[in-house]
Amino acid sequence: MSRAEAGSEEVRPALGEVYKAAGHAHILGLTGVPGSGKSTMVSKLVQAVRKDGRKVGVIAIDPSSPFSGGAILGDRIRMSTHTMDDGVYIRSMATRGSTGGLARSALAAVDILDAAGFDLVIIETVGVGQDEVEIARASHTTVVVSAPGLGDDVQAIKAGILEIADIHVVSKCDRPDSNRTITDLKTMLAMGINVSIKNNEDKPLWQVPVVGTSSESGEGIDQLLATIDRHRDAHRTTALGTERLRRIAEYRTFKTAEDLLRSRFFVSTSDRVSALVDRISRRELDPFAASDELMSDLALYR
Repeated sequence: MSRAEAGSEEVRPALGEVYKAAGHAHILGLTGVPGSGKSTMVSKLVQAVRKDGRKVGVIAIDPSSPFSGGAILGDRIRMSTHTMDDGVYIRSMATRGSTGGLARSALAAVDILDAAGFDLVIIETVGVGQDEVEIARASHTTVVVSAPGLGDDVQAIKAGILEIADIHVVSKCDRPDSNRTITDLKTMLAMGINVSIKNNEDKPLWQVPVVGTSSESGEGIDQLLATIDRHRDAHRTTALGTERLRRIAEYRTFKTAEDLLRSRFFVSTSDRVSALVDRISRRELDPFAASDELMSDLALYR
């Protein structure tokens, strides 16, 4: 997993074999705004999964250290109660400049856990804003966590993040203002924002639910796990899952090609960049012309 995170090309054939051996685990993406209590909720959810005897892996995406580039490990510290459980694996990964809430090697890590026999793999994204929604294109089930009192009546009611949820969760529901957040979310969902894939009777294959939870008291955690399992079953047996798997495959293909192109581009142009940067800083050359010079060497660009 560390070698996959390092991103060296020599490990790519091995990761290809791992991908072929994977495909059995259910991938749960959990996202939401900073401060919504995602990490504590994941810890409680892991505890509930383990009661069923299932093995669970957690990929916790943390912000990068500005000095070392590594993960700050805040999420992993909050889940320290599971470190002695052989049926739980927790890995913190740094974003390393990647946007969208995911680390570049997160899905390779998911494949490794999947192939290793974990039944459920949870990807907890770094706290996201309104449009950092890559997790919806990388997971079988997407859970969006909101919390009352974070500055807006409903933080999740924003273009982008509302629509990606398969399940909405309102955390900290022991607070008195949580009912308003739950009601507002249900109202927005009733206005027609839902999964567009229909069955033969032209009914949505999945109605997005809103689940209230409290990590402090444990309220709603079992209901959340039951709802996740219901979506997993719908994912496996209906066109909902078939379409989702195609979207995930498309996302991974383009993302992998993008990363490969970026790394090879930097290697092939590193010798020329320094001279171009000097000219740009002296205003002898503009960034647009400099970019054209760099790209002119690529057959793809021609």
